[in-house]
Amino acid sequence: MVTLSLGFSPCPNDTFIFYALVHGLVDAPAFAPPCLEDVETLNEWALAGRLDVTKLSFHAYGLVRDRYALLASGGALGRGCGPLLVQRPGRPLDLGRATVAIPGRYTTAALLLRLYAPEVGGLRCLRFDQIMPAVAAGEVDAGVIIHESRFTYQAHGLAAAVDLGAWWEESTGLPIPLGCIAARREMGEARIAEVEQAIRQSVDWAFAHPQDALPWIRRHAQELDDAVIASHIELYVNDFSRDLGEEGQRAVAALLERGRRAGVF
Repeated sequence: MVTLSLGFSPCPNDTFIFYALVHGLVDAPAFAPPCLEDVETLNEWALAGRLDVTKLSFHAYGLVRDRYALLASGGALGRGCGPLLVQRPGRPLDLGRATVAIPGRYTTAALLLRLYAPEVGGLRCLRFDQIMPAVAAGEVDAGVIIHESRFTYQAHGLAAAVDLGAWWEESTGLPIPLGCIAARREMGEARIAEVEQAIRQSVDWAFAHPQDALPWIRRHAQELDDAVIASHIELYVNDFSRDLGEEGQRAVAALLERGRRAGVF
């Protein structure tokens, strides 16, 4: 049987979700050793059709949905977990003239910033862990932070200017869809369903054995503090990670529709 290529990020929510699948603890199709890469790298790879099964931002998914099918399991959606626009405190922020760092052109964070402030002056793409230092050093006026950065930005002397996730929730009443797992459509519906179920079982295994994966999660995490890792998993891994459900599907549809109206898709 042909092995499937797999990619996800080294962030704690992804390594928590995929630990059991990668380590053969649940029934799953045959996978090659996974590629752990920054989400923007995975987004770019999806645009090139490089992997069979991949984590990607919902922004990127909107651009590749003709070739990739959205899986109902393994995603990152929720409330109170959206990207934050941060700046140095005590400074006026005119987004029409500001230079704002984003964690990648195809990230959902970049899409949310465009929907919130289409007038934003200039964008600078940086890897997500480089954004806070750039803002703190005055290299950019502000930055959109994601992942575990939302737990540590104050330690960098930064202040939150806008919670883009809260803005989304207030304007739509829906959870914020951040990232998803997608599978190449040419795999066929039966194989895709097997992958979706395997990821769901891996999520269930992780919830049942939350401490077992910790050494592997810690090995790949940018932020090694156990409290930050635990907060990250608690925030980004939830019932939507097991199954998008009707509410999750509506949230995804709303994001894609707003992106279409903005000329992104």
